[in-house]
Amino acid sequence: MAVRAMGWAHSFPVSGGVSAGRRWTRGHLESLAWTAEEPETVDAVVLTVSELLTNAHIHAHSDASLVLTWDGDCLHVSVHDEDSTLPLQRDPEPGAVSGRGVGIVRMLADEWAMKCQRHGKTVTACFRPAGARRRQRGDDD
Repeated sequence: MAVRAMGWAHSFPVSGGVSAGRRWTRGHLESLAWTAEEPETVDAVVLTVSELLTNAHIHAHSDASLVLTWDGDCLHVSVHDEDSTLPLQRDPEPGAVSGRGVGIVRMLADEWAMKCQRHGKTVTACFRPAGARRRQRGDDD
């Protein structure tokens, strides 16, 4: 059985990249059949993109490359930046305005991973929408 996947990639600069990344992501997700039925998953994906791009820009001081890949089971959200330092989950004080990004991604994604590479790192989150799983099994209609 052949695996069919679709995907999109774009680079977002430090200046204005986070809001542009959210718009770009939401626009591309509209082409996937399951997104109309699962606005909460779409919102979780967009929030994850926002957190990962923000981390790349603030902590890595780097432009960020965003890749979205849909393989029929999982929407993979991957953000690459030029700093090989892996993000750490912090325990911010109540009322702190930063330090929650990794925790948010861990909470929203079905899976996530970090990988150091020769020139930086990539953080990937996987989202498995329930509607897509039902369609693959033939449970709907």
